[in-house]
Parts: sequence; C-alpha cells; structure tokens
Amino acid sequence: MSDPIDRLLDAAETGKSIIKNRDILHFTYIPNTIQHRNTEQEQVTQSLLPILKQSRPSNLLVYGKPGTGKTLVVKKVLSKIQERVKKSNFPIKLIYTNSKEETTLYGLLVSLGRQLELDEKELPSTGLAISEVFKRILNKIDEKNLNAIFVIDEIDYLAQLVSKTGKDILYQLTRANERLKTGSLTLVGISNDLTFKEKLDPRVISSLGEEEVVFTNYNVEQIKKILEERITEAFVEDSVEDPALNLCAALAGGEHGDARRAIDLIRVAGEIAERQQSEKVTIDHVREASLKIEENKEETSLKSYPLHEKLIILAIMKANGSSTGEIYSLYKSLCKSVGRDELTQRRITQMLSEIELSGIISGRLIHQGIHGRTKKYKLTISTEMIKKTFKDDLTLQDIV
Repeated sequence: MSDPIDRLLDAAETGKSIIKNRDILHFTYIPNTIQHRNTEQEQVTQSLLPILKQSRPSNLLVYGKPGTGKTLVVKKVLSKIQERVKKSNFPIKLIYTNSKEETTLYGLLVSLGRQLELDEKELPSTGLAISEVFKRILNKIDEKNLNAIFVIDEIDYLAQLVSKTGKDILYQLTRANERLKTGSLTLVGISNDLTFKEKLDPRVISSLGEEEVVFTNYNVEQIKKILEERITEAFVEDSVEDPALNLCAALAGGEHGDARRAIDLIRVAGEIAERQQSEKVTIDHVREASLKIEENKEETSLKSYPLHEKLIILAIMKANGSSTGEIYSLYKSLCKSVGRDELTQRRITQMLSEIELSGIISGRLIHQGIHGRTKKYKLTISTEMIKKTFKDDLTLQDIV
C-alpha cells in the first residue's frame, strides 16, 4: 500500500492544476477595476480629497452589508492617495485596523499606535489606562505634525468592546482635533450594521456622520460579472463550467448580495475539484463547497464568542424555544457550574439581540394577553455543532 501522504503529494506534483493564481480569489485582493462601484468610489474619494489639498477631510461613515465592496473601495482610495502623497512634503499617515480582529479596546488602540510608530516603550502592550493610551497616540500625531486618517473597519464592534468605554472612545476619536495643536485626525468608520448610527451617543452622531456613503447589495447579474473577471484571472481557461458559475452567483446573490461569499465559493469549489483531479469545476463541486463554507463559518463564529455569550448559547441549547427569563435562569446556573459571576439580566438581553444578528439563534415575540409579551429564542444550528465546537474549551468541558 502506498503511503497516504506520498500519494497526495505525488498527485499535487503530477496532477493538473486548474487554479493558476490563488491570490486573486482571496478577499484581501484589490482588483485594478472594482466593478459596479463607480459612484461609491467617487463619493469616498471626494470625501477624502481635502487631504491632498493639505486640509483635514470630514469624518466619514461607510455602511453596507458584508461583501458589498466597502473595505475594497476604501483601501483602493487610500492606496491611490498614498501613491500621490509620496511626492509631496505634506506628512500624511493612513492607518487601517479591524475592530473584529481585536479582542479588546486596548489592543485596538495599540494596533493604531504601532502603525504610528509608537514602540513598546512608548506604548506598552498592557498596563496603561485607556485614556493614557489615547493621549500618547494624540501626542505622537502632534509631535510629528501628522495628518492622520484612521480607518476602523467593522466599527460597530468597537462600540461593543466594553460597551460604555467603546462608545466613549468613539466620542474621543471624533473630537480628537479639539485636542491636537499641529496635526489632524480624520476617522473613517466602516460598518456592516445599517442601524449602527442609531445606537450611538447623540454626541458622537453629529461628528462621526459628517459624511456618509451607503453601499447597496449586489444583484445576481452583478455578482456573475465579478466572478467572471476573477475566474478569467485566477483559473486556467475553460476550467469552470457555466452552470457552476451561475450557481455561485445565484447562491451568493439570492441570499445576501455578497460578492465575497461568491468568490469564496468558487475558490473552495476549485480546490475540491483539484483534490479530486477533475479538469473542470462543476455544479457538484459548488454544492460541496457551499456545505463546507457554511459549516466552517458557524464553527468559527461560535469559537470567537466570549465566555458569557457561549454560556447563553448553551442555555438556549438546553432549553430550545425558551423565553428571555428562562434563558437567564439557566445562564445563572451555568455560571455557578463554571465558577463565574453572572452578568445582569439587562446585559444578557442585549447579548441575546447581538447573538441573534449573527444568525446562530432566532427570536420571535410572543404576545401573552394581559401579561404583555415576551421573546422566545431557539437555535438555528445543530446542538452537535455547538458541542463539537465548545468541547475544546476547558472552562466548558464539564457542562457540554
């Protein structure tokens, strides 16, 4: 019998590869032409144009559902500006960070500071008050007379990081210019949550939403055109069947209008086809890719939750279809089991709404006549998926 590792390596070396450039199928790839987004590119560029004229742009808020090209457009505009400012003596610093990738507010601010070239001595990775971290960032901007543009992707998560502190730091960021003597700071927020602004402190709304750009969902035909362009560049000619392309566009366009999901689908389908030594990507490969992506997405999402949100999910699992009050009672008993102090019922109600947005649970209002109304929650994923994902968490092992 041949060694299974050698067999796979031999197949990879001698087999036909149908993907010629995988980078083009990665979400970080910025194409030369961003299709169906000319208006949005113009709006973002016009908003940031003052920086080229050596004056501070207005703060900008960019909205749209995932996969509508928000980050792609903002990054492309920034890179074009960066190319031009290299030729001038006007000190501009363009900085990008993603709130969802930072687990703490402190970590997010340190990420911004590091890109401003604050070293470990000037800005330690732990140990300072949030206000002191922010003060040091502003001091660096002043000291170097920088005109900084801070792009914070998935900014809605920043407001959730230690909820009150997160909102306070948003206020500080939008009003930073009042504290700067020589430099300037412009905030560009990118949000997947179309209702994000409604949840903000009124003090923040007026200064953050000075300018706004809204990205609408792509339709199926637009996603198909985006896919065709990527396939031409990334795949060997004629290696993706038309029905497979159409299914990718239909799955992503019909569900969310999400171009990123469509590109992920064709990439994973291509990888599956290669492993099977198929010469073409077929509908079956796309269907298999769709199942695989959905499963991976749920698992990744579950793993990313903080402990108390995991405990809420376990409480719902143990009493599927229960009211907020019943879930809270179960949650409290789970807290005792793992030796943690419980959060307030009000905070758990907020968390339930946040988890519901992710699609892992669904809630519906039940009218109870004279007793008013309550909301009941149930899982939208299998209990096996939750057990499989949480079993490696040492804190939860005994209760899973």
